[in-house]
Amino acid sequence: MAIYPPSVPASSTTGFIVDALTKAIVEHRLHPGTKLAEQKVADHFGVSRTLVRQALFQLSQNRLIRMEPARGAFVATPSVTEAKQVFAVRRMLEAEMTRAFIKGVTPAMIKSLKQHVAMEKSAVVREDVSGRTELLGDFHVRMAELMGNDVLAHMLGDLISRCSLIALMYQSAAAAEHSNEEHGAIVQALAAKDEALALKLMDEHLQHVEANLTFDRKRPTNDISMALS
Repeated sequence: MAIYPPSVPASSTTGFIVDALTKAIVEHRLHPGTKLAEQKVADHFGVSRTLVRQALFQLSQNRLIRMEPARGAFVATPSVTEAKQVFAVRRMLEAEMTRAFIKGVTPAMIKSLKQHVAMEKSAVVREDVSGRTELLGDFHVRMAELMGNDVLAHMLGDLISRCSLIALMYQSAAAAEHSNEEHGAIVQALAAKDEALALKLMDEHLQHVEANLTFDRKRPTNDISMALS
């Protein structure tokens, strides 16, 4: 059991619990649908249920867990069917975004995307699973933001967040590295204003991301203490 002295700020303790649970989920040690009983989590960390409740709320905001009235918190259960539908919509939406991006592309926009791709690569090298997943998804939102289209950025953000847990849980490090390389190639095509190539690369990229999600991993444990140990 991890015991925290009174001198440790509550916010720091809550953050530690969030990080520990996130790590257990994305490293496949907690199975989708696992009930996260507040008292069990509190006992494991040696903290109050209030701090655990705050941590669970933060995780629900990130869609890693779902909160059910009168039932409690559960590790989110991503739907494979939903993910496939999301990717289908994204391919249609992002094809038009790519065309529009090329029409208004500037050196500053390309520079910003290259900086983003460099941050992705750094996260992949550091084996920062949650960080790389967020950055790889944000690449697409960043394109919309650079175009000044807040509505598109919001729509893409929502679509990407709906499949982010699936990527977190089922995307391998090799697949993540490949996604980063594909982003780099897309940026090069955008910089060259090669619409045909950029469209081809974007469509292939999204198809590769979907195809590389592995849904037959070894079944994780439902035992909270074992998963967090």
